[in-house]
Amino acid sequence: MRVHIRTTRHRRGHRRIVGALSAALLCTAGVTALPAAARTPDAPDPGTARTARTTGTDPAPRLPDGLAKTPPMGFNNWNSTHCRAEFNEEMVKGIADLFVTKGLKDAGYQYVNLDDCWALPTRDGNGKLVPDPQRFPHGIKAVADYVHSKGLKFGIYTSAGIKTCNPAGFPGGLGHEKSDAQQFADWGVDYLKYDNCNNMGVDAKQRYRTMRDALRATGRPIVYSICEWGENKPWEWASDVGHLWRTTGDISDSWSSMLEIAKQNLPLAPHAGPGRWNDPDMLEVGNGGMTDTEYRSHFSLWSMMAAPLLIGSDLRKATPETFEILGNKDLIAIDQDPLGKQATVLKSEDGRWTVVRQLANGDRAVALFNETGRPQRIATTAKDLGLPQADGYRLRDLWQHRDTHTTGTVSATVPAHGTTVYRVSADPRWATYPPAVESGTDRTPLVEAGAPAGLRSTVRNLGGTPAKNLTVTLKAPHGWRVKATSPASARALPGGRTLRTNWRITAPAGTTPGAYALPLTADYRAPGGERITTTLPGTAHVVVPPPSGTADAAALPWLTATNGWGPVEKNSSVGEEGAGDGRPLGIGGTGFAKGLGVHAASEVSFYTGGRCSEFRARTGVDDEVGDRGSVGFEVWADGKRVARIAATGADPAGTISAPVAGAQTVRLVVTDGGDGIDYDHADWADATFSC
Repeated sequence: MRVHIRTTRHRRGHRRIVGALSAALLCTAGVTALPAAARTPDAPDPGTARTARTTGTDPAPRLPDGLAKTPPMGFNNWNSTHCRAEFNEEMVKGIADLFVTKGLKDAGYQYVNLDDCWALPTRDGNGKLVPDPQRFPHGIKAVADYVHSKGLKFGIYTSAGIKTCNPAGFPGGLGHEKSDAQQFADWGVDYLKYDNCNNMGVDAKQRYRTMRDALRATGRPIVYSICEWGENKPWEWASDVGHLWRTTGDISDSWSSMLEIAKQNLPLAPHAGPGRWNDPDMLEVGNGGMTDTEYRSHFSLWSMMAAPLLIGSDLRKATPETFEILGNKDLIAIDQDPLGKQATVLKSEDGRWTVVRQLANGDRAVALFNETGRPQRIATTAKDLGLPQADGYRLRDLWQHRDTHTTGTVSATVPAHGTTVYRVSADPRWATYPPAVESGTDRTPLVEAGAPAGLRSTVRNLGGTPAKNLTVTLKAPHGWRVKATSPASARALPGGRTLRTNWRITAPAGTTPGAYALPLTADYRAPGGERITTTLPGTAHVVVPPPSGTADAAALPWLTATNGWGPVEKNSSVGEEGAGDGRPLGIGGTGFAKGLGVHAASEVSFYTGGRCSEFRARTGVDDEVGDRGSVGFEVWADGKRVARIAATGADPAGTISAPVAGAQTVRLVVTDGGDGIDYDHADWADATFSC
């Protein structure tokens, strides 16, 4: 449960508690069906519910309607608007217009979908749903007709309960399935998202099958999206019920949320295929809570996982970078590959992920994904990807949109939180492509203004032909000094060879602390004469050494900060939404004036520059969640864990003391205690460094 239960509908915990509490109350009373007072002639006889099919070793059945042969692509307003007034008829029409003018329709996006809050809270005298006249003054059919006039398709939302998930209490479909389905068909609906709130404890399989049958009875082809958050493992029983099913709770616009959801969805690859898709929730690309690098990882992983690609940002306000990510046709081709095989994890180690997907023409797509906060080299081979033995392979970088070749190694130095995606094929024309050159640095440099810092770059030729006239350049902000202290060029770098260059970097005295771009560029000539330039985005952190004595962690600048819900807070708990929306820190009935408020999974890193000896804090789950929640507090010094303590919501404040002598950086990590991240509001109270 999301603790504060605000007016936000799509909160995983809020939705879960509504359904679970209703179910618990009904089960306690011995009730298994919809209460008679809430039933209509549409409501099913609970005794007729079919048993779930098992997957076994046979292919899962699917709906025989031929819909959703590839994952649906489109738009849903919720992640950008929630239930605010800006969600209205004009917005929806504007999105449809942008699909056409910005090339998204041509890229494959089809569906323009409404989410919650489109209806009035009560039905009319005939039990029909009534569109909100303020938001949709011309009605839903007029909006659907407009969307259809653009050559697009139209979707709508309701819940498999008596009300939808928004606290305003808009009417749900439970007990009204036939009537609502026919109303949707009459309006021209092409896609239905069917949520899970206020479900009265009625069996999920029964509820979702009833709407399936109602949709089928209308005779209109409607893609059916089951949104029960993975609670009843729909991947095991819903392949002949819906075309896609949510596998997780709701996504939020944060790195940790996206990462958690991807990790939950990746193991479910065997259950996906044409007409039956795992749905890890909508895209957050462009909503502002992640960097463009992180959004590219988000889009890469969703495409590799054959996930529905439903844009969740307001395209009327989107940046060119957002359109560039969403319109990446090379990656969309991976998501829409007709074979329909979801990617699987080939290897995962120390935050380095190799994820591979088999494609219809025999190619392989491989995502080299760096979960960590520092650059990492990730490597595999064409053989490990399942490709046949060959002298060379075509390597297409799906973000650079460039073809090169390799003799077998597939690798990249991937930026922090970044993803490199290749399409690899055993191409007999491999030698006609330039050699693939991989470049990278050994770390993210930490620079004290006015003092030199060192860095080493590496350039590798992965191909079978030489990279000629190679020049390596490290670019820094204006006024910085960058000097190569070893060779930064080569007349020819043969296949399989490496050029390593040492650099000295100096930021001017007085440079403001923070992150600065430090891209590494390798420029070379291919055997055919064409110039090839590859640039690896890099970052340098200008840091300030901690003061001597006892330093309050909440008063120090941090290097990086990621959080499960909402931003990391200084001297307050986490409120899960915007900055500053938390409460005073409190653990076990004791209040604390200073500290850091976080939500699992969380990581906050500090520069200590080898000057500090100890970190201390009082730790625990914040009192605002009661006796719920369980977390682990960890302290890491230069990549080594030096202290750990566990806590639940029922525990008093603990004390953690960690030796950090000599460490350049210290990371404060909060992990899930093993029962999911609901209620995991964690406090680093009275957190201090001894320096």
